Amino acid sequence: MNATPAGPEQGERAELDELGELARLLPTAPVEQVLPPGRRSHHKDVLMQLIDRDRRDEAEGARPLPMPRRPSRPARSALVAGAVAAALAAGLTVGFGVDRHGADVGARAGAPGTPPAAGRSAVVTLGRMAAVAMDTAVQPVREDQFVYVRSRVAENVGAFGKPVKLGPLHERQVWFSQQQGPVVDVGLIREDGQDWPIEVGVPDGTNPRDSAVPAGVQRPTYAWLASLPTEPGHLLKRLYRETPVEKGEDRDQAVFDRIGDLIREQTMPSATAAAFFKATARIPGVTEVDDVVDAVGRHGIAIAREDVRQGTRNEWIFDARTLDYLGERTVAGRDTERGRAGTVYATTAVLERAVVDRQGLAPGERRRAGRS
Repeated sequence: MNATPAGPEQGERAELDELGELARLLPTAPVEQVLPPGRRSHHKDVLMQLIDRDRRDEAEGARPLPMPRRPSRPARSALVAGAVAAALAAGLTVGFGVDRHGADVGARAGAPGTPPAAGRSAVVTLGRMAAVAMDTAVQPVREDQFVYVRSRVAENVGAFGKPVKLGPLHERQVWFSQQQGPVVDVGLIREDGQDWPIEVGVPDGTNPRDSAVPAGVQRPTYAWLASLPTEPGHLLKRLYRETPVEKGEDRDQAVFDRIGDLIREQTMPSATAAAFFKATARIPGVTEVDDVVDAVGRHGIAIAREDVRQGTRNEWIFDARTLDYLGERTVAGRDTERGRAGTVYATTAVLERAVVDRQGLAPGERRRAGRS
């Protein structure tokens, strides 16, 4: 570091250089770019906390970690959520369902598989949702097809550590490959007027086949979802075992959020969907919230869980009469300097879900020149 203090312009340039260096060191278009807005905001906060900690360590004379070799190919800008997810994928802060002593989470007191831990009204509502799911006919999805979801989303665009500022509502479209075998090309996301390939990051000098990811909890497919156990206790134990958990993250919250990701932007067999709802009822801290509004103003009820550490509450929104899934939102669970309790951090409304034969094409849309 220089002996003379940096002026405002130099300080800003240094911060941009640091973030730019981080972006260059990460794989382009990582899989986790498809995170919902609420999760992206959470990951952004985690990333900025790590940067602040590193700055404090450097200011106190701590020896900085050596920087990996910069990739030779140019990397386009990545979403902050993707940046954090890539760091997690590199093994910096990931756990896989065992506590620090190596015990499986299913063996601990109060672990999944025990009697319902959610609030009583939530247990009843989740049971009704499971019954509706079982009565819903679902067409199986082939490996050569894509799951398509169109939604309207808005997320926090406020500065880190500053009051929450909800950005403009905009459309989001995603296409997910259903290939079971390991792949690098996972799908496509269309947002903010751009198409972003969803790809597994491949470090320079690595054979792409060695970085390919098979279907699983972090790259779900219809066939993988169909292979999961439908007994709620067994399903939940598997999710606790396989769901990545960030350093300092509540394990129960991580599993709740992972289930939320799966029911928002995937298609699954009826029995699997029913099992997810029943399994959710066994996660400690799950509650029901009345009269919640999604991103396009539709009212419904919510299955929710508050992340006490982060001070936020994630809510899955359903039509109160039909129990159809409407969307998701993240709100402040308590008053903080960033906003009062109930302040919306991010909101999503799912408008269309379908299975299509070609990536990049919406249902009923014919292939256009220049599109894959």
